[in-house]
Amino acid sequence: MLVGDWMLRDVVTVTGDTTMIKAGRIMLQRNIRRLPVVDATGRLKGIVTERDIKAASPSKATSLDIYEMTHLLSEIKVRDIMTPDPLRITAETTVERAAALMRDNKVGGLPVVYGEDRVVGIITDTDIFRLFTLVSGVDQGGIQLAARLPVDKGCLKSLIDDLRSQDARIVSILSHLDTADETMRNVYIRIRPVTEADEYRIKSAIKAKHHLLYWVKD
Repeated sequence: MLVGDWMLRDVVTVTGDTTMIKAGRIMLQRNIRRLPVVDATGRLKGIVTERDIKAASPSKATSLDIYEMTHLLSEIKVRDIMTPDPLRITAETTVERAAALMRDNKVGGLPVVYGEDRVVGIITDTDIFRLFTLVSGVDQGGIQLAARLPVDKGCLKSLIDDLRSQDARIVSILSHLDTADETMRNVYIRIRPVTEADEYRIKSAIKAKHHLLYWVKD
């Protein structure tokens, strides 16, 4: 899964000379929380977020009157509050790597660049949540089961075959190695909704042959 397939392409950018007030208005109108900052040629120079604007805005406890406050805010430019030289990725980066970068650096979005740092998109935590819900199939409801399996060849196939032999229709399969024991893997399988009688039959058959961690109706 590549960033280019999930990023927002119609990305809104501002320049360093944009006022903080205008940047905040753009975020409010477009319902977004961050803006890449570019130069006149579209090259990435920084990023400004909703949090940056809130941090730079005068507190409610300020002694400034309304005229002084308005003047102060009109003087603050995006270049004064942005994060310069931010992390960036390309459209060919995997979404998983983008998610890991966001997690490790505690950021909610990454500009996507091409060539000489020209901004072509942005990917955010919301895009990653959208992808995760899609690949997991959660919106289709049904049942999710989790099983602990050896990594030996054929173990996952055996579980899938057993589900199919019970006429369970598989929606998605997710898996990862057990962090404490890499000879084992945890597998998460979603199947389509079934009647209570069929659910009991399928669950009993799987539990009899595999180490079932949980069985949850969504």
